[in-house]
Amino acid sequence: MKKLTHSFAAVKLIIAAIIFLAMPQLVTAQATYKLVQSPNVTIKVLGSSNVHDWTMASTAMESQGDFTFVGDKLQALHVFSFHLAVKSLHSDHASMDDRTYKSVNASKYPNISYKLTSAVVTPIGGNKYLIKTKGDLTIAGATQPISMDVTATVGADNTITCTGAKKIQLTDYGIKPPTFMLGTMKVTNDLTIQFNLIYKK
Repeated sequence: MKKLTHSFAAVKLIIAAIIFLAMPQLVTAQATYKLVQSPNVTIKVLGSSNVHDWTMASTAMESQGDFTFVGDKLQALHVFSFHLAVKSLHSDHASMDDRTYKSVNASKYPNISYKLTSAVVTPIGGNKYLIKTKGDLTIAGATQPISMDVTATVGADNTITCTGAKKIQLTDYGIKPPTFMLGTMKVTNDLTIQFNLIYKK
């Protein structure tokens, strides 16, 4: 009887081992993803004035982040940084660009930077995720904490596309809204930053 009991136990152990080995194993992997240089990778600054709306855009940025996957599912974002040269932002008018560079003192503070402090990743269906982020944005030498909702899409080619928008106010960074045409055109205090960023290992 005891021998039979041991035999049943051995059979159960073998069956359990077969089931375990047959199951797909979830592998946790963290890797550094870097920003892809592409015309589709853009950041835009949208503003308005008492005359018309305006846009400045750049495709020259440096950025990277440490993304964690469990299997093929995005689970976390631990480290993230972003740097943009102020003078890589351009509008349709060179005179406006020059006045903007002067307003943010680009000669002294040539870069805009962002550093992540925390992130929470939530699946929102299929290969899309909502990343609720907190971080520090530095413009014209002044740093402010900001929160942003970022939509991340994991592509079949293992790229991660991050999109979103954030409203800021110039005066929060010690910047006086610029004026043009001898003061007849006055830029409003509110700006919107829009981004489409693609990352790859």
